[in-house]
Amino acid sequence: MASIAAAVAVPTFTGLKAETRAAPAVVSTSTVVRMAPVRASASSDALRTVGKALVAGVSSLVLVASANAATVKMGGDDGALGFYPSSLSVAAGETVTFVNNKAFPHNVVFDEDAVPAGVKVDDLTHEDYLNGPGESFSVTLKTPGTYEYYCEPHQGAGMKGSITVS
Repeated sequence: MASIAAAVAVPTFTGLKAETRAAPAVVSTSTVVRMAPVRASASSDALRTVGKALVAGVSSLVLVASANAATVKMGGDDGALGFYPSSLSVAAGETVTFVNNKAFPHNVVFDEDAVPAGVKVDDLTHEDYLNGPGESFSVTLKTPGTYEYYCEPHQGAGMKGSITVS
C-alpha cells in the first residue's frame, strides 16, 4: 500500500520572501499631574444624594403611571370569554385601556341605563371590533359613579364588566 505522502505532492514556498519594514520609532511623552485628594465622605454624600433623588423620581413616575392608567384584558389568558378584571375602581379623569388578549372579536359597549346621569354612552362606547391580540381602545372616565359595559357579541356568554369612578 502506498503512503499518502507519496501520493500527494505538497508545494513548498521557498521562493516567497516576506516583506519587512522597519518599525516606526515610538515617541512618547507624559506629563505627571498631581491630583488633589478628595475627601471620601464628600463623594459618598454626593452619591447618596443622587441615589435618593433617583429613587424618589422613579417612585413618583411609577405612582403617577399606575394612578393614571388602568388596563382591562378582553378575554382570559386561557381563552375564556370575559373582562379581566371584571370590576375596577379608578379615580375621576383616569384612563382605562381595554386590550384584546385573545383573537376573538371583542368590543366595549357601555350600557346607557347603567352609567351616571348626564354621561353620553356614545362618547364612551367602542362598537368597532378589536379583532387581534394586542389591539386596544382607551376611554377616560370623568364623572364619578358606576359604569357597566359589555362585549356585544359575547354578552350572552357573560362578558360584562363594571368600573366605579370616585
